[in-house]
Amino acid sequence: MLKVNGKDRMFTAGMTVADLLREMKHPAERVAVERNGDIVPKRCFSEVCLEDGDTIEVVSFVGGG
Repeated sequence: MLKVNGKDRMFTAGMTVADLLREMKHPAERVAVERNGDIVPKRCFSEVCLEDGDTIEVVSFVGGG
């Protein structure tokens, strides 16, 4: 079980940050991700595997004016 943006969420073993973002329909180029209090660099999204108990914060960037 993960906590994503304050809500419990099931995940598949071996799931990466990139997989989670795809599942949540968040374009990786338009978000910042924090895992257990640490920023995950975009270049590492496909390498960082999620683990049971992780706390994830996904922040979307929105343009406008």
